[in-house]
Amino acid sequence: MPSVAELSQHVKVLHEILNYHNHRYYVLDDPEIPDNEYDKLFRQLEDIEKDYPELITLDSPTQRVGGKVLDNFEQVTHQMPMLSLSNAFSSEEIEEFLQRIDDLLEHNEFAIVAEPKLDGLAISLRYENGLLVQAATRGDGQTGENVTQNVRTIQSIPLRLRGLNYPKILEVRGEVFMPKKGFTKLNELQINKGDKAFANPRNAAAGCLRQLDSKIAASRPLDMFCYSIGVVEQTHPDEAIKDSHRQILKQLQSWGFAVSPEVKRLSSWQESIEYYDSILARRSELPYEIDGVVYKVDNIAQQGKAGFISRAPRWAIAHKFPAEEVMTRLLNIDVQVGRTGALTPVARLEPVFVAGVTVTNATLHNQDEIDRKDVRIADMVIVRRAGDVIPEVVKPVLSERPEQSIPYSMPDHCPICDSLAERINDEAKSRCTGGLYCPAQRKEAIKHFASRKAMDIDGLGDKLVEQLVDTELIHDISDLFHLNDIHLVSMERMGDKSAENLIKAIEKSKKTTLARFLYSLGIREVGEATALSLANYFKTLDLIKTSQSEVVQEVPDVGPVVGHNIETFFSQPHNEEVINKLIASGIHWPEIIAKESNELPLAGKVIVLTGSLSLLNRNEAKARLIELGAKVSGSVSKKTDLVIAGEKAGSKLKKAEEFNIEIMDEAGMMALFESN
Repeated sequence: MPSVAELSQHVKVLHEILNYHNHRYYVLDDPEIPDNEYDKLFRQLEDIEKDYPELITLDSPTQRVGGKVLDNFEQVTHQMPMLSLSNAFSSEEIEEFLQRIDDLLEHNEFAIVAEPKLDGLAISLRYENGLLVQAATRGDGQTGENVTQNVRTIQSIPLRLRGLNYPKILEVRGEVFMPKKGFTKLNELQINKGDKAFANPRNAAAGCLRQLDSKIAASRPLDMFCYSIGVVEQTHPDEAIKDSHRQILKQLQSWGFAVSPEVKRLSSWQESIEYYDSILARRSELPYEIDGVVYKVDNIAQQGKAGFISRAPRWAIAHKFPAEEVMTRLLNIDVQVGRTGALTPVARLEPVFVAGVTVTNATLHNQDEIDRKDVRIADMVIVRRAGDVIPEVVKPVLSERPEQSIPYSMPDHCPICDSLAERINDEAKSRCTGGLYCPAQRKEAIKHFASRKAMDIDGLGDKLVEQLVDTELIHDISDLFHLNDIHLVSMERMGDKSAENLIKAIEKSKKTTLARFLYSLGIREVGEATALSLANYFKTLDLIKTSQSEVVQEVPDVGPVVGHNIETFFSQPHNEEVINKLIASGIHWPEIIAKESNELPLAGKVIVLTGSLSLLNRNEAKARLIELGAKVSGSVSKKTDLVIAGEKAGSKLKKAEEFNIEIMDEAGMMALFESN
């Protein structure tokens, strides 16, 4: 009878053997032994773990079958944001992209790496000391969902990195997808069970990753190709990450990851277009769905020099494939009313299958677009859908047009509340003037009013707002402040404690700032920055309410359109009535001490925030800096006056040090706020 120590050593050997054969089967697609031999080894490991559960480890091949059922997914904040890509739809745009790169790199030679753009879900995998500890979806780029249990079931993702010399912490990013064959088999099973078939592989993959029961995810045929890295913390110099994107992908392969076999290094615009044409021609033959090609600058240092714009890198771009187009009948045109009162025409279509889904609605955008395309009710129309883009009507088929058809005109009154719909200064959209009382705008207006950047009413989620409106407990935002425990406990999933906490949150929200209050009203085109500028300029709500458009335009960055919107909003009697009720309910804010802008302590200073803040979130810190007269920038340059660096500050801090720019930590920032 072997000892526990001997069994432990044998388990480690089985791990290595099984992981080796897993890698050959799922990643290299080159199995070395028959399935039954693999099964014998696997059962041997299972038997040992059954008798000695203390020998089960997180990286054991047996732990891919799924764990306990979750109640919900935890939120994960990405240490390094997961950015989007800019899109191109023509070879000319790719030529322009390469020209921009050439200019940014000051005409130094550079190479491009091209790879297929997988139609799946972006995922971030975090490894610590070689062990997979967390998997998170992209989410909004800043925050995703923890789907570690489900990702652990994907055979092509290593639970422990292979080889040696990997970093202490390594974040690997890639795309989870469902191969075409697996998707077909899954849908056959769904239909045989009497369940609904998935519309396309991407939806199927998303459904698998969002299963609270990871055993279900384990039964689904998911795969992953990695395409980049995120956070890296190294222990020894010999662990250094390579200096080119292509070499990084090869490095990831050596650690056990699958990489698209179609990755190719290119050196010219002509090669880029030839690669695109080749992939497009072979699109149907590939074992997975793709919707374009991605080009990236190969050299990592050159990527850093090219930099970023907003939420996308300048050094990468997606060259999207042409959209699928089909023909169907336009049955009617409905008009939807949005939160800000925008009237949007929507085409109701005879159901048609396009780009993997059945489409019944398509956007018509606005009256100008309807006129330009001459789209009419009862027309046979061409509908386009590309990837996740909302379907749109491209044009009518004039040869199929009924004889009695007439041009379509948008209604001059709101179809919901019958208020006048106006189109200001040749804007594209007409808008309902019903303000805060239009039923179509009511739910979204309340959700906006309660949101974190507005009145910040914790616990008042979207579903609860909809219940409160549907049960007619709330008719406008002022009714929130008349809710009580009795009202709330009658709501679905709302217990005594939850009701009590929400009432406290509503009461707490009464103490706010003038800027937050202005933003919460949902005045068209008055965002956080404009609301803050208005508050700092006028100091009181009464002055804002009674100022004409010309006066409002004296506020920095406020133009004629915003000025008109503000004057129009406050001139409506129903809006005045709701605001008065809000003030009467106890909403208040501290008086703003009048100071000229050039008297503010940070007047004219250009400040950059970087790293993680622990005492304030980034938006709160930015707002307070602006209140003190600063201009908050997203990038460091020689014009930057101050960089405020939180925990784990990266390239911006390094750049500030290179430029000898003043650097302040979070404690210094808080002291600055306190002294002002």
